[in-house]
Amino acid sequence: MNTACQRYLLPAFLLLASACAQTSHIRQLREGQVTAQLSLSEERELPTLDVGTPVHRDTLVVEDPEGREVIIMKAVKDDNGEMVAHETLEAAKVTARFRNVAERGGSVDLRFQILVPEKMQDSDWQLCFYPDLFVLEDSIRLEPVLITGSGYRKAQLKGYEQYRRFLESIAADSLHFVDHRQLENFLRRNIPSIYRFRTDSSYVSDEAFTSAFGITEQRALEHYTNRLRVRLNRMKVERKEEVFRQYVKAPIVSEGLRLDTVIHQIGGDIAYEYVQSIRVRPKMRKASIVLGGEVLQDGQVIYKVPASEPLTFYISSLSSLTDNRVRYKTKVISRTVQANTACYIEFEQGRADIRESQGNNPVEMGRIKENLVSLVEDKVFDLDSIVITASCSPEGTWESNRKLSVQRSQSVSRHYQAFLKRREDSLRRSQGIILSMDDTYRKAKKEPIRFLPHYDAENWVMLDALVQKDSTIREADKDRYNELKDITDPDLREKKLQELSCYRYLRENLYPRLRTVRFDFHLHRKGMVKDTVHTTEVDSTYLEGVSALKEREYEKALSLLREYKDYNTAIAYVSLDYNASAMAILEELEKTPQVNYMMALLYARKGDDQNAVQSYLHACHEDRSYVFRGNLDPEINTLIQRYGLNQEKEDVNY
Repeated sequence: MNTACQRYLLPAFLLLASACAQTSHIRQLREGQVTAQLSLSEERELPTLDVGTPVHRDTLVVEDPEGREVIIMKAVKDDNGEMVAHETLEAAKVTARFRNVAERGGSVDLRFQILVPEKMQDSDWQLCFYPDLFVLEDSIRLEPVLITGSGYRKAQLKGYEQYRRFLESIAADSLHFVDHRQLENFLRRNIPSIYRFRTDSSYVSDEAFTSAFGITEQRALEHYTNRLRVRLNRMKVERKEEVFRQYVKAPIVSEGLRLDTVIHQIGGDIAYEYVQSIRVRPKMRKASIVLGGEVLQDGQVIYKVPASEPLTFYISSLSSLTDNRVRYKTKVISRTVQANTACYIEFEQGRADIRESQGNNPVEMGRIKENLVSLVEDKVFDLDSIVITASCSPEGTWESNRKLSVQRSQSVSRHYQAFLKRREDSLRRSQGIILSMDDTYRKAKKEPIRFLPHYDAENWVMLDALVQKDSTIREADKDRYNELKDITDPDLREKKLQELSCYRYLRENLYPRLRTVRFDFHLHRKGMVKDTVHTTEVDSTYLEGVSALKEREYEKALSLLREYKDYNTAIAYVSLDYNASAMAILEELEKTPQVNYMMALLYARKGDDQNAVQSYLHACHEDRSYVFRGNLDPEINTLIQRYGLNQEKEDVNY
């Protein structure tokens, strides 16, 4: 075979061999159902637990609950049965499918590895992995991880380069399509006077050009424009999206990714560390991660990666340590209670008789009737008496206003007393009872409601308040009004008010609001003899705070529990990382197992191993459940691992 044939056949042979290798590789994936795996990351302390860099000793000397000194050290038995110090090498991989993670500050960090086997990698492929998070009833797709072969990326960049060259071939300036040479020759030969403008730097407007030569610059350009090239250029513009898809079969995605890395040399499995922080919601006890994905070649999916086995993270929270005991508070119940309201009954000037149809009386007086009926029918209280106080405005003499206010309060008392009697008679008739309201009937039922008329001749207190709030009255008039307030004689004071420029406004707009009738309702509890009774009831505020704490609504819980300064308040503080406030409360409480455990956790956060271990051992001595609880909280678990706590006695040197 000659050299020329070899030169053409060799690339074709290599291309065919590459295609065969690709086909074989894809077949191996499909037949073996090759997939990536999820693995738990190496155990480590949570990064949010910043305890500085304390010096950790190999041994600690602490006191046990009986006050004896105990030596805690990392130690195991050697072949001779002697205890020797021991450093444990942590495993690089964890094969378990679940892990306990601690919620701190309302969030948890889910740490896991995406393990990609070597046989799944190829230079011409892109691996797309999609972690799916399952929480409660929700499924959330996390940011994908892309692992791109160098050949695949090279093809991507080649496509972008081809598209770039296509864009450069599109002309943006319309002058690009003008045949400048022909236009110049035409002018030089036929219109030399115009041709001279070629070297003339002076400015000539389009209007002057047109008047001199009978043609516009625009028409001259259009005449010598190559319209075919314009159409071809326009077609290129319209085909930009189509050409992009033709050249760039696999676009490079730069947003919404956790990782996009290019592999230049395949040589072993890949392990990517993935950390996802999520907010903990109420009733959220666990979260699961499942990994799926696909293999792409030239932008096309050639293999669907089977879903991995789920990784499950069980979420532990300090809220589970909440003290659920019900808290009670003492409540003092009084036999008598009082309620009041006011209404604006309109009277004719200088008169005390009531006209229900006058002005706004139907609404105001109807409201009082509704209040009376409601109080009379109340199942808890009996209405004893009603004090009715009528007030007048300051115009006229104080004595005449006093008499008028007395008459008006008596008139209102008679009006509502008659209303209640008519209502009671109506109820009796509807029940078939034909009896008069004699003493026998009153004693069989209850004592009648007493109406007690009172008066307030001139309502100066209310007028003072109205003047100060009114935005219409000038400040100078308000200052003068405040000076007149010191006049004790009400008639003289009202006379001086008449000198103010705002007096007419006062009389027409504020005085009518002073003609009020105030109702004070005096009641007592049915069947109650003593003036006061002390009773206990569930503290609803505390109960709501504990409920918020258990639902991990820590800000709300703290706002409700702060004033109680008890163990649950400390839990709320610790959950929000207010460690000093929590410790101040715990130090004042009785050292129960739960208090000791929380203090151990706080000491551990400070890096005080001595007190942390001692408090933890005291908690475990009194309540063995804290032995197991310690593995769920990273602060305590670190101590357990560091000092070999919770081992059997024969394995620990005390």
